[in-house]
Amino acid sequence: MSDTGKTRRREPTPLVLPFPKAGPCVEQAYWELSEAATGSEAAKAIIGRPEDLARPWDPPTCGGYNLRQELWLWLNDIVDWINHEYVWDPNDIIPTCWPQHPHLVHEIAVLADRRRSAGLALTSHDLEDWHRDTLPQFTQRMRQRATAHCEKEHHPWPGQSRYNRQLSTQARSERFQVLDADLQSASTPLVPGQAKDA
Repeated sequence: MSDTGKTRRREPTPLVLPFPKAGPCVEQAYWELSEAATGSEAAKAIIGRPEDLARPWDPPTCGGYNLRQELWLWLNDIVDWINHEYVWDPNDIIPTCWPQHPHLVHEIAVLADRRRSAGLALTSHDLEDWHRDTLPQFTQRMRQRATAHCEKEHHPWPGQSRYNRQLSTQARSERFQVLDADLQSASTPLVPGQAKDA
């Protein structure tokens, strides 16, 4: 199709790229979760305690070098895929420094899991939800939290000094004094109609 009336040959290129596949360790983690939820009692016994299973949507639960490496590679591929397939406005691009933002790492893992699940569904309903709600809400939160600080280059965490103060010995001591006072008040039964200070 050309405005000159002649057909030009184009290199064969797909209109859209497929969702990135996870590696075998990540897929094994998903399989174990599926078996823990719907497998036979024998399979559940082999898998062990469900609360100990790795959950790819929650990266801190993914222990072991191979699983963690595959998870990071998969999430990196997904970020590239989202930026290519879904971003038109440059303000919506997931910044290249996303691994330096723990809030983005957590959210991207959930975004990836939700998209993976939607792609495995037998109807389009979950994928429609991902397009309509999940991705736009993530993009909006990302713009609010990171873009202003990392639009052209990565900047250190603006909240670092306040966070460090929060972890200081004095701040922790003050917090725990307030919490302890509450615990002490909770251990004293109140008599109906009696004021708390009485």
